[in-house]
Amino acid sequence: MADDQEPKAPFTRLPSAYIDRLIPPIARFLHIEAAGGAVLLLFTAAALILSNSDWAHPFLEVWETEIGLHFGEFEFVRSLKEWINDGLMTLFFFLVALELKRELVLGELSKPRMAALSFAAAAGGMLVPALLYLALQWGQPGVAGWGTVMATDTAFVIGCLALLGSRIPPSLRLFMLSLAIVDDIGAILVVAIGYSHELSWGALALAAVSIAAIRAMASLGFRGFPLYFIGGALVWLLVDASGIHATITGVILGLMTPARRWVSDERLYAILSQVVAHPAEELGSGDTRHRQSLLTAEIAARETLSPVERLEMALHPWVVFAILPLFALANAGLSLSFDELDGSISVAVFFGFALGKPIGIMMFSWLAVRTGLATRPPDLSWRLLAGGGLLAGIGFTMALFIANLAFDLSQIDSAKLGILLASVVSATAGIALLLPLPKDEHRPRTKRS
Repeated sequence: MADDQEPKAPFTRLPSAYIDRLIPPIARFLHIEAAGGAVLLLFTAAALILSNSDWAHPFLEVWETEIGLHFGEFEFVRSLKEWINDGLMTLFFFLVALELKRELVLGELSKPRMAALSFAAAAGGMLVPALLYLALQWGQPGVAGWGTVMATDTAFVIGCLALLGSRIPPSLRLFMLSLAIVDDIGAILVVAIGYSHELSWGALALAAVSIAAIRAMASLGFRGFPLYFIGGALVWLLVDASGIHATITGVILGLMTPARRWVSDERLYAILSQVVAHPAEELGSGDTRHRQSLLTAEIAARETLSPVERLEMALHPWVVFAILPLFALANAGLSLSFDELDGSISVAVFFGFALGKPIGIMMFSWLAVRTGLATRPPDLSWRLLAGGGLLAGIGFTMALFIANLAFDLSQIDSAKLGILLASVVSATAGIALLLPLPKDEHRPRTKRS
């Protein structure tokens, strides 16, 4: 009888909403970033302690160990530190680009006026610190380090916001996450343009052809990640040979990754119903209809997540808990011998982050809202934005990355000191401004009649 039949698949679960696809990946990203901030802090402290201990010399020397390939006259060798900074950090920028692509297609940045607020704030948070740094260093040896003060450290900022718990609305977390991602993309573009060597146009042309080939593979329907990994490695080698900093490869390939899923929920349920309709045969394991249904169901279940989502889920823990801590261990070492430091560089870096970041973010955000270019969420008050602007002065990871390119050996420790001091002061000031907020501060107030 009809009453005894099983209900159809769509009625065996709660109705789904578009937001259900957005909240889990964002929440997962924020939780991993918050935990990653603690791990990053631990490895930074370890680097500082070891670089000022009796083991300082062997600790610093190990990162200069050369690793590479020799084939006759051909030599492809880098120090361990360079492999981390140029190779592994490409995966970090790839992950950043994946997150930006997902936000642009599926998240808050898909709404133009909401995206405009994050982009305007990020632009102010890059431009004003760089101009302030240049004003303080004009005519001095450290003037080339202007790019150091442009980026915000995502892991440490999200970690600070996690300490504040429910005092902070989700809108501030998403705003700071978007701002930091755009900051990082902007910073790597600055690296590619401002800190690259003399260009080899032949290698650059081959890299462009390889990128076009990867795009063609995606258009033709190739879906195996190993093939794209080989193509990405080839692009990395060609970009590196061209003289442009090879980490830009991660940004380009990340933004090229499809953010739309191949198999819809409806198609997946229809395919799964075929598995149920054709139960397993008791004997044999050949090319049966049941086996083909299972193989199709396996592919369909995997392809209900977009390539952006699958790659982000696979890479995020490795980047946050392995690559970034290893980068901090290799780059955060600082000999606290203040007699040899250039105070003017430390001061310029410090004020670029601690003062330039919040001023730039607040000024450009206000202008974007005032002119109607952007809209501000009701629960994102100007005080919250100011606190976020102060936290944006934590520029640890990208700042160290660019500092290693911009400064010579006699200046790098001065830049590191400015970065570390600015990060500590910015974190303290941001938390101090936001901590007194009551837990319901972010709820929009209703007007009394």
